[in-house]
Amino acid sequence: MRRSLHLPVVAVLLLGAAGRARALELGGAVGVTGQGDMTYRVGLALDWRQAWWKTGLGHVGGYWDAGYTYWEGGDYAGAHSLSLSPVFVYQFAGRSIQPFVELGVGVAFFSKTRVGDKRLGSSFNFENRIGVGVRLAGGHRIGLRASHYSNAGIEEPNDGIESYALYYSHSF
Repeated sequence: MRRSLHLPVVAVLLLGAAGRARALELGGAVGVTGQGDMTYRVGLALDWRQAWWKTGLGHVGGYWDAGYTYWEGGDYAGAHSLSLSPVFVYQFAGRSIQPFVELGVGVAFFSKTRVGDKRLGSSFNFENRIGVGVRLAGGHRIGLRASHYSNAGIEEPNDGIESYALYYSHSF
């Protein structure tokens, strides 16, 4: 019973903090795991509309990212995951093309504890990500992202799994 309370509590806290966000982005990604299985992701991002440490070179900002990912399973049936992460972004200055670097740590909930040939140990996992990309005029964003999922040793086994993806998003 106690475990079933984690998801709603985390979701309420993180989404409550997202109330300050002003821009919505819809995106999709296609990736591959470290074992060669495909991943397909759709996500929503809420921009914080903050600019910290602003200089002529750029600034730090960020967004909340919520996503659904389908993980092809190799010899096993596919798995699904839901994730929620705060993501910090260093946005370089520019007019029509603005390069950026992003870093985030959040939570993910998997439908199975076996994804491909990896055993995650629990449905609850942490999501660590790093990415690079460009923001284009008109609200378009494209980039590359590497994500690692594991339960940080909370339960064994804790093989962890990686995904490397190409993504696109558009803000509304």
